[in-house]
Amino acid sequence: MKRVYLLLCFAFCAVITAAQPKPYSGKLNGNRFLTFNAIIRVNQIEATRTLNLGENERSLHTPQRVQAFRKAIEAGFPGARITWALSWLALHDSTANYMTIRKLVTQYHKKYGDEVTFIPGAYFSNAHNTREQVNRDLHEGLAEVSKMVGNNYRPKCVVAGFLAAANQKYLADAEDIHVCQGNIWSQYAIDNQDGEGSVVYPYYPSTQHFCKPAQSKADFIDCVNLDGWTMDFLAARREGYADGFNSRLGVGPIETIGKYGQDIGVKEMMHTTAMHFDNGFKLNKFAWVTVNWEVSLDIPVSGLTAWLHRIKQRWPQTWFVTMGEFGLTWRKAYKTNSFNYRFDACGSGIGGSDKLKEIRWFMNKDFRLAQLRNLTPKSTWQVIDFTRYDGVIKEPQTPTRNWSILGVINQKQMRPQDKPVPLHKLSARDIRLIRKNYPQLQ
Repeated sequence: MKRVYLLLCFAFCAVITAAQPKPYSGKLNGNRFLTFNAIIRVNQIEATRTLNLGENERSLHTPQRVQAFRKAIEAGFPGARITWALSWLALHDSTANYMTIRKLVTQYHKKYGDEVTFIPGAYFSNAHNTREQVNRDLHEGLAEVSKMVGNNYRPKCVVAGFLAAANQKYLADAEDIHVCQGNIWSQYAIDNQDGEGSVVYPYYPSTQHFCKPAQSKADFIDCVNLDGWTMDFLAARREGYADGFNSRLGVGPIETIGKYGQDIGVKEMMHTTAMHFDNGFKLNKFAWVTVNWEVSLDIPVSGLTAWLHRIKQRWPQTWFVTMGEFGLTWRKAYKTNSFNYRFDACGSGIGGSDKLKEIRWFMNKDFRLAQLRNLTPKSTWQVIDFTRYDGVIKEPQTPTRNWSILGVINQKQMRPQDKPVPLHKLSARDIRLIRKNYPQLQ
């Protein structure tokens, strides 16, 4: 009897041990990462410190909403560490709600290990401000965060939506911050700024353009540039709302739960997550999914809990860490832009995620290349995007909306030259560059 009891105890302990997450090694390869940025602002677009555009969101930000939001995350994924990004006005608003909210996020930093940081301009600072003004906002905004949290706290990252190369260089050189959510992959003709043309996973940006990976030490910025929303690759190839679909479909709440309801919305969020955590993990040896989620959104947090719970169930060893932690993990693994990312995905049949199409992406510091084909009947691969990074690429010099890089062929198909073609129809110069990296690619 005693022997049976001991065997049962050993078996029970083995089950419990197997269910526990492995200790975080701090390594990139072999791990799946999830990052989540919770955005708190006063106005929808805080264009400058004194100019607001869009809707006033003050009434939507209450302590109760923030508390419910954080509880929803913990309920779906116990132990998660998220990043809170507060706008200029959210850091300075003197109303009781915002004073309490600032105390809450400080408590979450202490309780959960959450990161608290600054978001300049509520995503679109360079569309409305000079680079010099953005630098001032970054310096003073970060100082205010440190003052708010106390104990000499310093965030490891900045959340910015889009951020010009000069401002990312300032973060690295002057503020000693080496991680920035500074691009929104594939965004064009949707929301309030365009930044199409970048790499979807982390990279060091060039001093020439924040969407361009640095090519050498001469144009290298030591600031890991991160995407803001993981998007469905099939949907993202469209321009804005082309064909009646939202090109930002993926894990973002507006395009999924807000559009289709919780059941179908979470299904699409899981489909996009699986693009990275399944096949993407096999191809790249690590995987990453991320989202910016505005606390002001009128979307039930039950959908957030459901998505996170399913991730935890399906990929139990996922590391749900802050944006700064993930960026520095990548920085530790990559000292230069020696990456070679690959993705291969099919659609979900939801929205613009075409069910009977397959897309594959190849991304390195020299170029990005996408090919598309039909599955039924199966067709040959067609190049839908080829963007070279090895030439001179310049950012706009004054505040403006469009900061995109449109290469030889662009996935959005906005120009006559963007018509899909077989790979062998590209120029001899382009084919040589592609073959240098992928000799067997057809």
